[in-house]
Amino acid sequence: MTQTSTSQKAVANWLLFGVFMLIIQILLGGITRLTGSGLSITEWEVVTGTLPPLNETKWLEEFTKYKGTPQYQLLNTDFTLSDFKFIFFWEWFHRLWARVMGMVFAVGFIYFLVRRYFKQEMIKPLLILFLLGGLQGAVGWIMVASGLVGDAVYVKPTRLALHFILAMGLLCYTFWFALQLRVKKEQITHNRPIHNFTMWLLVLLVVQLMFGALMAGHKAATAAPSWPMINTEWIPAALFKDSPWLINFIENKITIHFVHRGLAYLLTALIIVWYYKAAKVKGSDLFQVTRFLPLFLVVLQVILGIASVLTSPQIIPNRWGLFEWMAQLHQLVGMFLLLSFIWILYLVRRKQTA
Repeated sequence: MTQTSTSQKAVANWLLFGVFMLIIQILLGGITRLTGSGLSITEWEVVTGTLPPLNETKWLEEFTKYKGTPQYQLLNTDFTLSDFKFIFFWEWFHRLWARVMGMVFAVGFIYFLVRRYFKQEMIKPLLILFLLGGLQGAVGWIMVASGLVGDAVYVKPTRLALHFILAMGLLCYTFWFALQLRVKKEQITHNRPIHNFTMWLLVLLVVQLMFGALMAGHKAATAAPSWPMINTEWIPAALFKDSPWLINFIENKITIHFVHRGLAYLLTALIIVWYYKAAKVKGSDLFQVTRFLPLFLVVLQVILGIASVLTSPQIIPNRWGLFEWMAQLHQLVGMFLLLSFIWILYLVRRKQTA
């Protein structure tokens, strides 16, 4: 193995570890949302916020700050200090993990730079990676700030969706960069129709993920906890009750629910067609072994989505139950489905020109 291939493999492994850390971070964000913990820390202290309160006096100070939030005054007035410590932990851990990720990327970058493991063409993508990470942190605080004013008891769903989609973008960018360093040229398949089909499916999946985030932000599962119909209706009467009608797609829980379900069915049908076409392609061994992943994951995702909806009436505030498990698994499989398309998109390219 040459020095160049050794260095590329080391950088790729570092990036893949970053992918793993990002998946954990997104899952922690899901736990923070499901436990209602996101507004427990009312300030953004990049350095001093690393440590949690270390004595009772500090805990009471943080609890007093939380008591000044709309969430406490309108929703959690019965909270004890013990209840507060529980939600504080998840938001603190979510922020701590972000700091640890930053350290892992920064230390790795400096180490590989000193060892001259980076090729010239790697520097720009790595700088973009750091900028995306910083942007994600800034959007995270903007999201939290939206729940600390007025009569808000949770963060704004649109900002939650933006925070989530940016996290997905950062995850995919890091994964793609790692694939560039690990996948050999002979493992690439060239097929324009499959490549283009995959690209359109990826776009549709991103839209679906946005509506999934809006579902989570609005807690819309409980608005229609039935399946296959939506509250005894195939096409809900309240679909476009708000005016102007476009606002329904970001504010109306029933509309968001309807679109999210419809896109799930559409994606599943299209992925079945995609798999039928992909199965006929004689590509590389790597492509042939892994092309089943999108179909497997989308079916699993639909099952988990249905389970999440049907178990939503069992939600007990500030308790972790069956619904929370289903919702968290639904989010995890959604990430894997997205990454499976990034994987396929990397493996299948347009036909080479002469």
